[in-house]
Amino acid sequence: MRPPEPGSGPAHDPEEYWDARYREGGAVWSGRPNVPVVDAVRSLSPGRALDLGCGEGGDAIWLAERGWSVTGVDISHSAIARAREAAGALGAAPSPTFVVADLSTWEPEGGPFDLVMASFLHSPVDLARTAVLRRGADEVAPGGHLLIVSHVTPPTGMSTGGHTPPRFLTPAQELDALGLDGGGWEVCLMETRTRRRTPQVDARAGGPEQRMDGILLLRRLSS
Repeated sequence: MRPPEPGSGPAHDPEEYWDARYREGGAVWSGRPNVPVVDAVRSLSPGRALDLGCGEGGDAIWLAERGWSVTGVDISHSAIARAREAAGALGAAPSPTFVVADLSTWEPEGGPFDLVMASFLHSPVDLARTAVLRRGADEVAPGGHLLIVSHVTPPTGMSTGGHTPPRFLTPAQELDALGLDGGGWEVCLMETRTRRRTPQVDARAGGPEQRMDGILLLRRLSS
């Protein structure tokens, strides 16, 4: 989730902020799944998945097309509407369930899950990110996985519109911040990758963009 330029809603209200961003113009994202998600998940056996901060649903739809039963959650009504439309157009089967909710207060239903994931869950407005991720970890079934894909450094040209910049962590810092039971989890993947890409048409930054992506994949040990 790339921190956007400010929208038309109240400056510090997360729902208004993100909904305004997704209401502006066409699709914000490409509709394709995030490459680190594909790399981390494609070898896992399909089961029940929870996508925290699913945006327009690219990752959730990709999972559903591969046999996962997916619930995607995002604070933006506009983003969820686009995710539902995209899933319907592609005929993803089983189709993901998309929920509009504030992750800071939302109580997951239908767990435990074989995969709980969050891709680029960053925000320049209020987001209790670590608390959200800890609660997500609580929803992972024994033998299931927690996947966190994040920015390690701010994307080139990122603007916070005067808001407090998000805090960016390395995968090791992320693991430490989560404070999970050290004996209850196995680290399957913990690495940082550099990538360059050309921004989308509606991106504010011009030219090629370099990013550092953090990938943290944990497996909950069977009880």
